[in-house]
Amino acid sequence: MLRVRPLENQDYELIKEAEKVIEKNYRYGRHHIGTAVRTAEGNVFSAVHVEANVGRITVCGEAMAIGKSISEGDHEFETIVAVAHPHPNEDVDKCWVVAPCGMCRELISDYGKETDVIISFNGELVKCNVMELLPEKYTSDIE
Repeated sequence: MLRVRPLENQDYELIKEAEKVIEKNYRYGRHHIGTAVRTAEGNVFSAVHVEANVGRITVCGEAMAIGKSISEGDHEFETIVAVAHPHPNEDVDKCWVVAPCGMCRELISDYGKETDVIISFNGELVKCNVMELLPEKYTSDIE
């Protein structure tokens, strides 16, 4: 059973930051996911995903935001969220929260097992610990 918690005001602000970065930078076929990460120090870093013609070299927004934060010297993460921007042919007029893919779940947990992730669950926005989304995480640590 997934243990979820309600969002707080700062979580809604984080969603808005993810929306702002993708609304500013949306390009059909290039960028349609925006991500924002809040660090333990309270700083927010946002980024878009980088689509590639060869799908497996696409870089997800979560990786971009985490990399941006680390590049600025902020290495501890509190909460992360990704949003999708509608494509021109979709009958949707606003962004929506999307769950991180499996590789991003691994990446987020590699850099912070205590990081919360904002997701849509049973029709509402909630947050949970990344480890809730990644049971039995792979690790190279010998235990």
